[in-house]
Amino acid sequence: MTDAVVDAELDVAFDARATVGPERFARLMERYRAESVAAVADLPGVPGVVYDVASGERLDVWGPGSAEAPRPVFVFVHGGYWRALSRADSAFGARMSAERGVATVVPDYTLAPGATLEEITRQVRAAIAWVYHEGPRYGLDRSRVVVGGSSAGGHLAAMTMVDGWQAEVGLPEDVVAAGFPISGLFDVRPLVRTRVNDWLMFDEERAAALSPLVLGARPRMPGVTVMAQHEASGFTEQSRAFAAHWGTELLVVPERNHFDVVLDLTDPDTAISRALLGLFDRL
Repeated sequence: MTDAVVDAELDVAFDARATVGPERFARLMERYRAESVAAVADLPGVPGVVYDVASGERLDVWGPGSAEAPRPVFVFVHGGYWRALSRADSAFGARMSAERGVATVVPDYTLAPGATLEEITRQVRAAIAWVYHEGPRYGLDRSRVVVGGSSAGGHLAAMTMVDGWQAEVGLPEDVVAAGFPISGLFDVRPLVRTRVNDWLMFDEERAAALSPLVLGARPRMPGVTVMAQHEASGFTEQSRAFAAHWGTELLVVPERNHFDVVLDLTDPDTAISRALLGLFDRL
């Protein structure tokens, strides 16, 4: 537990819910689940696969190919400030991707405060290891893996893009072929002084070790950093900083907020879907 005092300005800067209000936020969360249920109805897939024996956490595979014709894969990591949502709320883009020849993998992870952010990061990296080691059996092309996620999921996606963890789990350094973080958090040190630390419970030293902006860039990896036009200021600043530091493209989606921008992944003709599919064309 940290004794850091909450900084009121930082608290506002990283309060995504305040940008939409409680009623609209609740409706958007209902849409996440409804759109996800609709997206995977009758969609070929393998739900509920245990990817990490240590935690027992599971993932769903949607729209896979075959052993003879594996499909590139989009690993989508859900948000919820590391303490909410699940894979069941996060498959809304699976049908759009499948119809364009891309499989979707959606992992769960143990929610805070039931797990530390270090452990949550380890689990998401274990999901990437599962795709590499086991994915070919499920019709996944492990050489064309794009990792993305929204909000806290954007942070976790970026934590799979950094160097230094792959060898420990038997992976090549380029296991993540491209990154697609959306409305993400890339320097979590400021959160030590916000209410978010009520469930993260870490200090600045630990936060630095969990911040992709601190851990160094890998510009050889293609990527797109996505943000909505209407973000809380902390998210806007960090998305711009990450794109510049990492050398990715920056896509600002007009007339969207922190929560509804990802729902554009249901429609292939939106800017965010075109950007995602365009990444696969480059691999």
